[in-house]
Amino acid sequence: MPSTTKTLYFLSSALVTSISVGILGFAMSTSWATKTMECDRDGSGIFDGSAAVTLELFEGRLERTFCPLFEPPVDFQVFPKLAATLGIPVVLHGVSVCFLILCLLSSALSILISLYNSVSNPYVTYMGPVGVYATSGTSACLSMSVLIIFVCNITLTTIAQDLVREKIPVDLRIKSFQMQLGYFLLIPYMVLSLLAIGLIYAYDHAAYTHRREQQRPTEDAPKEIMMY
Repeated sequence: MPSTTKTLYFLSSALVTSISVGILGFAMSTSWATKTMECDRDGSGIFDGSAAVTLELFEGRLERTFCPLFEPPVDFQVFPKLAATLGIPVVLHGVSVCFLILCLLSSALSILISLYNSVSNPYVTYMGPVGVYATSGTSACLSMSVLIIFVCNITLTTIAQDLVREKIPVDLRIKSFQMQLGYFLLIPYMVLSLLAIGLIYAYDHAAYTHRREQQRPTEDAPKEIMMY
C-alpha cells in the first residue's frame, strides 16, 4: 500500500486535473470569438452597414445590419459552413478541435494514472509519475497550441468574411475582433495541467530525497566497518 503522503499527492493531482477537464468541457460549449465588420452594401465606398460573426467550436451566429440587407440573426453549424468556403480556415479550425479532444483524452488518462498510484505502488514507468508528466504535459502543450492556432485563424485568415460573403458578395472592412470566454478558459486549463505535474514532481522529489537520506549512513560508514 502507498504511504499517506503519496496518496494525498496523487489524489490532489487527480482532483486538479478533474477540475481542468470540467473547465475545458465548459469552454468547448461556449463562444470563442466575435469578429465585427463594416459593410459597403452597394459598392459606393461608403461603409454604412455592419455584420458580426460569433464562433463557438461547433456552432456560430451571423448578424447582419444592412449588409446588404437587414436580417435576423442566423445560427449555423461551423464545420459545414467552413467546408463550403474551403481553404485554410476549415483546416485550422479542425486542428484546434482535434487538439482539444486530445487534451480531454490526455487529462482523463492522467486522472486514471493518478488514482491508480493513490492505491498502489507501481514501478517507475508510464504507470507512475512519468505517466502523469507525459499526459498532463501533453495536455498543456496542446492547449497552448490551440491558443496560438485559433487566434491566428481569427486574425490572419478570412474565416468571418467568407461566412458573410457566402451568399451575397459585398465589400467588407474589419472593425474589431474579440476573443470570448471559451478561448480564455484554455489558460486556467493549461495552468491546472501544469499544477498537476508540479504536485507529482514535488512528491517524487521528496521521495527521492528521503531515499537518499536513508542510504547516506551506509555510504558514509568507514570502509573498515563495511568490511565486517
